[in-house]
Amino acid sequence: MPDSVLSRDALWAMAHAERAALAADLVGLDDERWHRASLCGSWTVEEVVAHLTAAASVGRVRWVTSVVGARFDFDKHNDRRKAEALGRTPAETLARFEAIIPSTTSAPGPTVAWLGEVVVHGQDIRRPLGLPATPSVEAGTAVAEFYASRDFTVPSHTFIEGLRVEATDGPFAAGTGPLVRGTTIALVMSMAGRGAYCDDLTGPAAPTLRDRIAADRSGR
Repeated sequence: MPDSVLSRDALWAMAHAERAALAADLVGLDDERWHRASLCGSWTVEEVVAHLTAAASVGRVRWVTSVVGARFDFDKHNDRRKAEALGRTPAETLARFEAIIPSTTSAPGPTVAWLGEVVVHGQDIRRPLGLPATPSVEAGTAVAEFYASRDFTVPSHTFIEGLRVEATDGPFAAGTGPLVRGTTIALVMSMAGRGAYCDDLTGPAAPTLRDRIAADRSGR
């Protein structure tokens, strides 16, 4: 769903609501759960939270400077900024995240992409922890429409090219071809390359989508 359909203010309001909901879910976690592996590569739960803090703290000018300083190695850029946002303890890391809940600071890109950051990374955290909360269908739909329309930081459009994807709990639908069905968040997370969410999909093309995600991850 492009920014022209939902205003920037509406998208930021949803991002703020999703950050607040995630922060509330993290209160009271013990150290073992903070250090548990997330769905985001090799990062732990705490490292993903720090990444979200960094993403909401680095504006366009500083982002460009950081990327140039990392010689356009985006993994190095992200690791450096994540390290800055990590606290001395998980409690401090959470406090730093809570402080950026109302932030509208971001790197260059469409506002819906930064809503996608918290929607996807929130589930990168919640699923391994067994936390049942999911983003609102409205927020998920906005991100799903964006991911289906183009590749941005992930090859989301490429993953579903030639397929029909339909949400079972909301209005999202895109593409033509063999069908993949699932909840809005399962489709968002699958388009974001999280193979674990393919378990939540049905339809004749669900195995095709799973294979595409697996091939992408093995090629990195």
